[in-house]
Amino acid sequence: MTPIAPIFRVHHPDNPDSTMPASQPQAGEPRKQIVVAITGATGATLAINLLVALRHLHVESHLIMSKWAESTIKYETDYHPANVKALADHVYNINDMAAPISSGSFHTDGMIILPCSMKTLAAISSGFCDDLISRTADVTLKERRKLVLVTRETPLSDIHLRNMLSVSQSGAIIFPPVPAFYIRPSSVEDLVNQSVGRMLDLFNLDAGNFERWNGWKKE
Repeated sequence: MTPIAPIFRVHHPDNPDSTMPASQPQAGEPRKQIVVAITGATGATLAINLLVALRHLHVESHLIMSKWAESTIKYETDYHPANVKALADHVYNINDMAAPISSGSFHTDGMIILPCSMKTLAAISSGFCDDLISRTADVTLKERRKLVLVTRETPLSDIHLRNMLSVSQSGAIIFPPVPAFYIRPSSVEDLVNQSVGRMLDLFNLDAGNFERWNGWKKE
């Protein structure tokens, strides 16, 4: 199999496909479907990188974006929320509780909340489904599908830790975007690619654009 080229940079927000031709699935191979939710916590660039990678891997993405996620995207990146939404195959309003992904009968291969705010974590932990993000996460857990929460907060209170333990015991995966300095990063982009690549590993998807640990290198 030809390795995936590391071309996940998106240099032109107004034309997100300009540097990233989508890879094609093998004949007869169904497309994976992954729900991506973006909350207002810091780390919008991680979510953008993930959506670009999913397009390149020809994974069907279902995007939910909170109101504060849109504000964070505009504050932290050069993108407008509309440009980010254009990266997804399907986009849902966070208040649309009748969206297809709100039902367990709608099949997906899992969900990733990136970044995941402590408010969203608390809602999932308590089963308080007051918007489409928390409802879809609840559905993902009850259907025993993969739920990855890229939690963004530091330091952590005992409330945060209890909520993380609770959702972990219910089947979710807690994935703080901890930087891997063993790759000797030369840019923030290197760290972002490594974190997103490891997230994709959890869905058996190989981004192919980051360095993996292969033991101590001989000088």
